[in-house]
This record gives sequence, C-alpha cells and structure tokens, in this order.
Amino acid sequence: MTHPLRTSVDDLITELKGVERHLITTPAVRELMNTVRLSPEALRPYTFWSDERYTRNLIYKDSLFEVMAICWKPGQKTVIHTHNGQLGWMAIVQGEVLVHNYHYLTCNAPENQNVVGIDCLAGASHIELERLHTEHCHQRGHINTVDKLQSIHQIENADPAESGCVSLHVYSLPIESCVAFDLEQQRCCRRTLSYYSRYGKVEIDLPHPPQPTLIKPAV
Repeated sequence: MTHPLRTSVDDLITELKGVERHLITTPAVRELMNTVRLSPEALRPYTFWSDERYTRNLIYKDSLFEVMAICWKPGQKTVIHTHNGQLGWMAIVQGEVLVHNYHYLTCNAPENQNVVGIDCLAGASHIELERLHTEHCHQRGHINTVDKLQSIHQIENADPAESGCVSLHVYSLPIESCVAFDLEQQRCCRRTLSYYSRYGKVEIDLPHPPQPTLIKPAV
C-alpha cells in the first residue's frame, strides 16, 4: 500500500538517493517502488505520447540511477533487447503491458561478447534465443525486474484502450545503449538510446498527436 505522504516524484528521488548510500540491490529498490507508488497525475509533467513509437521520458538521472516514464499507445512495443546485465525495475502506472522474457543460447559471433548472454558488441548473423515466460504487468501488480540472470526481454502494450499505458522505469546504472535482436532477419546491433523528453520538455521533433486521457487509479 502506498504511504499517503510518499506519493510524488520528489519522494521517489529522495528515497533513491537514500539507497545510493548503501549497496544497491534488486530487493531494496523493488521494496522502495512498492512503497512509493506514483499515480498518473504525479507523472503528468513527464508523460508524452507519439503515434510514431513509444516514448522514453527522462525524469531524473545521476551517476547511479536513471528514472524515466515510458508512454505506450496501443500496439506499440520494444524490440527484443538486452540491459547489459544492469539492474532495472518497472512499475505500471496506467494500463498494462506484456513482458516477454528471453534467454541467450548461442550466436555465431561469441568473440564479440564481454560477458556471455549479458553484454556484447553485437554483429552476429545467426542468433538463438529461448523464449521463456510472458509476464502480465498491470497497475496493481508486482514490480518487474531485470538483472544479470534475466537481462533480455521485449515489452508490448497489448491493451487496445486508447487511453494508453504509462510505465515507470528505474535503472542502475543508467543505460546508454543496448543490444537489439531481430530474430526474423537473424541480426543484432547495438543501439544508442535517446529520450523523447527530458525533465518535462520534449526534445525529439515528432508530430504531437492528441494525448490519451490519464486514468485515475482504481481505489
């Protein structure tokens, strides 16, 4: 249950800074995000949608943590991608998404890997990933995590509701790039990540469609 006095973005950032004084672990940040459950209204200054793709909206960043809101219109999804073995946490603020988890089996460019199945320079032309389970993540559900053991997934907004989906993400360390997999074409590449907006200001010059309506959380 959300603490009635800890429901703002500033509360979340303050708590994360407190975590930085200790060992950053998956359970510690998961518990924090379960405690500071933000509402759609709290994230309103950082939520922007695009018809072109899902949007990555930076809220806070320092040397240890990166916090962003990702906005998804119906049908939008990521490619299958890695997290370089770094830690990540996701809470659903509005709507619901599917998280398809994968496990690296093999590729024909293993010499490019720093740590097998976690981080690499990409460039393979034959890739084998095992699709594991799919997690249904929603507003009242658990905090989804990635770590060194489960570092590859794909997120999909399969909810047809025009109101759209908002997910809140925390990464440690901040993730500057990832390896993206195209299993149909049998190729992978390292992608530099960018933001649609930073600290509430849109950066990327894309058409701004009418914004989906933010839904108040169920009581």
